[in-house]
Amino acid sequence: MEFKDSDKGKQQLQENGEQTNEIERSKIGIIRALLEREDPSAKEVDDLMIRRFLRARDLDIEKASAMLLKYLSWRRDFVPNGLISESEIQNHLAKNILNMQGFDKKGRPILVGFASRHKPSDGTLEDFKRFVVYCLDKICAKMPKGHEKFVCIGDLQGWGYSCSDIRAYLACLSILQDCFPERLGKLYIVHAPKLFMTVWKVVYPFIDDNTKKKNKNLTSTLLDEIDKSQLPDIYGGKLPLVPIQDC
Repeated sequence: MEFKDSDKGKQQLQENGEQTNEIERSKIGIIRALLEREDPSAKEVDDLMIRRFLRARDLDIEKASAMLLKYLSWRRDFVPNGLISESEIQNHLAKNILNMQGFDKKGRPILVGFASRHKPSDGTLEDFKRFVVYCLDKICAKMPKGHEKFVCIGDLQGWGYSCSDIRAYLACLSILQDCFPERLGKLYIVHAPKLFMTVWKVVYPFIDDNTKKKNKNLTSTLLDEIDKSQLPDIYGGKLPLVPIQDC
């Protein structure tokens, strides 16, 4: 989990790349008091995490507190050992569905996902959820100092009906939005077939407004915001992709 010494909260906020205003800082303090009263484990949650949940709920203290308490309870139940071990998700890791390499021009790490490498028959929905949590934990652990967000390139080359898994997509969105809010900085969709728009129409209504905002520049070319020296080689850049388990 993304836990730090709570006494360092103010310093963490100051060192982080995004500014925290006095209103946010005050609300973070109020939320911390509410959390620690309801859940003793919340004492170890850092101020950056509280700020992300606060922003995800448009600075509403009550909603952000409820969201964080729900997350802490979920985390204890779903990841009782503190992390998802690779032995639990070998089937998904073997397919190299998610890869990491490089940083965009804002210094955010780049994640590349290949949708065609996942199929509904690969395992249970719970297996897929564990894979998603493992990957998001891995990405967050690799986040450079001063950054909290990553960018994702969703590559749909070769994707079709046999790969379509609406339940898995909705589960991934739920985990991202409810448990890792304010982590996705931008999503690029590349090589999208016409069939994808049918699935997109099903998934889109379930995406919250804050996540939808991340997709407003999908028509931009990758090189507009990712230097060629940092762009994965399969898109004309210089860097080879690295499977997320090897990062």
